[in-house]
Amino acid sequence: MGRRASLIAMTAVLLLSGCHHGDAETAHASAAALLAEAPLASAGFPPTAATARTQLAKLTVEWGKNWETYKRENFGRYWSDETDAVGGRNGCDTRDDVLRRDLSELREGDRNPCVVVSGTLHDPYTGKELPYYYRRASQIQTDHVVALGAAWRAGAYAWTPERRLAYANDLDVLLAVDKQTNYEKSSKTADKWKPPVKSYWCEYARRYTGIKAKYGLSVTPPEKEALREMLGTCPE
Repeated sequence: MGRRASLIAMTAVLLLSGCHHGDAETAHASAAALLAEAPLASAGFPPTAATARTQLAKLTVEWGKNWETYKRENFGRYWSDETDAVGGRNGCDTRDDVLRRDLSELREGDRNPCVVVSGTLHDPYTGKELPYYYRRASQIQTDHVVALGAAWRAGAYAWTPERRLAYANDLDVLLAVDKQTNYEKSSKTADKWKPPVKSYWCEYARRYTGIKAKYGLSVTPPEKEALREMLGTCPE
């Protein structure tokens, strides 16, 4: 367990053991400070448009394989903090990490700084303003920008279970988005689905291409053309 995870765990122990109020406050403040230092995206991600175009040109172009063998469980059954991906081993649930990064007007837990109590998502795909409240029904879901099924067809079928678990929990791969739009996107690739808000095409293609390059995933010919088109909307 890393230093951040250990300190967050210590916070929980102090609170549950009935420690003095001052001790709990000190532990909570220390854990919150460490979390604030923890990166929620890797350096240089998402790539610039110019970098994404260079990355796109270098991706292997081929048709997807082994689509019939895909199962969600191949990437792990649940969210996991036990990976070396961005956001891993910081003591927080992956989904909470995504919410802490993507929501505005954020309120974190008084007892546990990992927990997001409330906030607002400006959905990048639709432009909707979506409220979030802890333990209430929400219109927010966590999307894998390059979906797990799409990643499987593009090469993840050959990965180790550990690498697939890391991919599924890598904050660079994830976005908080509108639930219904995420259902519509499903495991579609960039040639089959684009964000309804065209002004987001540039960043979407940058993220999507950056993920493909980071994990050495292939693209199909139509997928590559769709990414090239969306990168073409980026300001020069």
